[in-house]
Amino acid sequence: MRTLLLSKCLVVRCWAAARLPAWLMGLVALSLLGAAPAQALQVVATLPTLAALAREVAGPHAKVETLLGPRQDPHYADARPNLVLSLNRADLLLVNGLELEVGWLPGLVRQSRNPRIQTGTQGYFDASTAVQRLQVVGKVDRAMGDIHPGGNPHFAWDPRAGAAIAEGVARSMAGLDPAHAADYQRNGAALAARLRAIAAEEAKRFMALPESSRRIVAYHDSLVYLLDWLALKQVGTVEPRPGIPPDPAQLAKIVGIVRATQAKVLAQEEYYPRSTSDQVAKITGARLLILPAGPKYLEGQRYEDFVRGLAQDLYGAVSGK
Repeated sequence: MRTLLLSKCLVVRCWAAARLPAWLMGLVALSLLGAAPAQALQVVATLPTLAALAREVAGPHAKVETLLGPRQDPHYADARPNLVLSLNRADLLLVNGLELEVGWLPGLVRQSRNPRIQTGTQGYFDASTAVQRLQVVGKVDRAMGDIHPGGNPHFAWDPRAGAAIAEGVARSMAGLDPAHAADYQRNGAALAARLRAIAAEEAKRFMALPESSRRIVAYHDSLVYLLDWLALKQVGTVEPRPGIPPDPAQLAKIVGIVRATQAKVLAQEEYYPRSTSDQVAKITGARLLILPAGPKYLEGQRYEDFVRGLAQDLYGAVSGK
């Protein structure tokens, strides 16, 4: 019955349209187009750092969500059905790249059956293509640990990289949504300028510290961009090789390094285990600093506030203030 009524309605509308003058039909069509609500761009980011950057670039023109939270290790993720649904709806997918998400993302993208966000399409943005990479090693083997041959993938700690990513995201959004291209480009440029100013200001503050105060130990070899930005020197890592858990021999080795270099700080992300780091800090007197791995995106934290907070925490730790 419902189908019959719909069919009759369509017939009546078509008959009425046929009797309207062409100029009037044109005005009706234009008015209908003007009345249609603008469709917000659907943006999905793998990491909260990328999502926070995208949200500031997009302004009111896009809905941005992140697949992972700041307390989740980006090397690993559970392939939950809700992640596939988010990817299925996306117009633009923002990935970190350099194989950081290789263990979980490709399968989810395939399952999403979304042709708009496949690798190589306009709706796929690899942030690593926008930044200057560190630790590019080329050939690797398993004995080296969890090494990424194309470069260290943990560049989102550095606001200089964040600035380049913001500009790249703006270009991608402008290509997908030309009606708001000027807004995306303006927002991206303004954000990039603010981030480069923060980077320069904080780097100057850290470089004023004596070299002996700028030595730190990391848990995983993931802070290289952060340390490069802030003129800090990594003298060792708690892991013997990236991704390899420390054993008692490594504990003894890293205690010796801390004592020999007089490093004052041991830093690690909050999703890594703390037991060995706690022991090192207790034995040597070094301060254990737990760093947030990304902004609190769901709470509205901005990327620039996140990197300022990182710099402030590190400065307080290494300077003893």
